[in-house]
Amino acid sequence: MAKLPSSRRKLACATAVVAAVSFSFPLQSQNMQNGMVNAGIIESSSPGTKNSSVGRSGMTVSPEDFEKLKLAPGYLLQMEIYDTPEMSREMRIDAQGNVTVPLLGSIHLADKTLAEAESMLSKELVQQKILIGPQVTLNVIEFTGKNISVLGEVRSPGRVQLLGPKPLADVLALAAGETDVAGNDIEIQHPAEEGGTTTRHVDYVRGKESNVLQTTVIEPGDTVIVHKSGIVYVLGAVNRPGGYLMVDGGSLNVTQAVSLAGGTTLQAGTRWATVVRPKGDSYTQIRVPLNKMQKGNAEQVLLQRNDVLYVPLSGWKVAVSNGSSVLSAATSASIYRAP
Repeated sequence: MAKLPSSRRKLACATAVVAAVSFSFPLQSQNMQNGMVNAGIIESSSPGTKNSSVGRSGMTVSPEDFEKLKLAPGYLLQMEIYDTPEMSREMRIDAQGNVTVPLLGSIHLADKTLAEAESMLSKELVQQKILIGPQVTLNVIEFTGKNISVLGEVRSPGRVQLLGPKPLADVLALAAGETDVAGNDIEIQHPAEEGGTTTRHVDYVRGKESNVLQTTVIEPGDTVIVHKSGIVYVLGAVNRPGGYLMVDGGSLNVTQAVSLAGGTTLQAGTRWATVVRPKGDSYTQIRVPLNKMQKGNAEQVLLQRNDVLYVPLSGWKVAVSNGSSVLSAATSASIYRAP
């Protein structure tokens, strides 16, 4: 066979390269247009489920708490073992939290993260002398969504989907934050394993101790209740009688309460005032030396939730003879937020 001159050989090689490049680029472009890109999260056609696997559809965004996701009954997993395709398969976690793996039998994976489940399967394959140094990869194809309930004094109460544990601060943000009348008591109810619920309380003051919200962890299935701040009623001879919310710390003393009510009127008898405090189905009356407190000559008395501070008119009896009438007046009083 006659050899081509060197210049022709170079031209032929260049032509072949250009043809190969021209042929490959349309294929790559077509694949990208068809969505054939490996993705970490894929959407399921089944209502109420979401998927995390490789490659079945277009690329989507993984939820930020996906890495903390704990497996639960109902999850559909894709198991792949490197260089052992015959063991690759889809596995559904049953009601007891188990999956059935070829040659291994039933393995409990509920309440484990993907990384923990992968490690457990690898160890089982080694311990039962099935594989040496297996590389197990698990992907979530379908997951059963778990919700939390955020109730009480939040701007958008209701149910929020949560894949994994989240700080309380993030959970409140998902509910659009607290209302202006939110108190300093946040109740968290967690379902117990033996049935029922366990309850804990978080004492939090807005603008202070924000680290409490970051260190308090909310689990899927929890219920978060933000309680309303307490109300103290200031009635009688004050310029703005009504109820005052105990926000931003949740405590008021007698002098502060009178100040919030605009101070006493000219007709007020300031020597003594009376605190009417509900106690179960009854009430107690506490006489307080208002004039001495205002001058700093007596120890302040802290008011409690739903207390009624009554300032009498001058010349009236200093002790309220009928505390129930004062409590009745409190129910119709206007409510104010402390500035």
